[in-house]
Amino acid sequence: MQLNHYNTNFTKRIFPVVLVCDQVSNAPNLGSLFRISDAFGVEKLMLCGEDISLGRKLTKTSRSTEKFVNYTICKSTLETVIELKNNDYQIISLEITTNSTPIHNFSLSNKKPIALIVGDENFGISDSILKISDVIIHIDMFGNNSSMNVVQATNIALYEITKQLM
Repeated sequence: MQLNHYNTNFTKRIFPVVLVCDQVSNAPNLGSLFRISDAFGVEKLMLCGEDISLGRKLTKTSRSTEKFVNYTICKSTLETVIELKNNDYQIISLEITTNSTPIHNFSLSNKKPIALIVGDENFGISDSILKISDVIIHIDMFGNNSSMNVVQATNIALYEITKQLM
């Protein structure tokens, strides 16, 4: 018998992970980020940028998870990340760079809470955020494309991080 959210025996859990979205503004992507934040027990979702809208397109994709996920909207990603760093969060950016570590080689090395930074759909994470990150991780790509959608990449990263926290 296929199970659904009424008859599964998953234990609800909140992990010490804050998901920070750097200028992610596409409503379907934001709605999906609410869904995966709920699914992976993210402590808080922080939507950073000037044009963040929680309209009908977002709520259609989120399937009402915006009602359950602790979230905030911030104007400045840099100020948000600096504040998290000052509050002893480990800053982990998900971006392909010349010095990023493949996610399959990454292991959490301390017990600090985590701020996972994901970037804009077109431009990725800003350089100012990458410079203050403790770790930059990427997902190896084996096809012709050099990146994947922010939601799919975030799913993979949250799976790996929560797996290591269990």
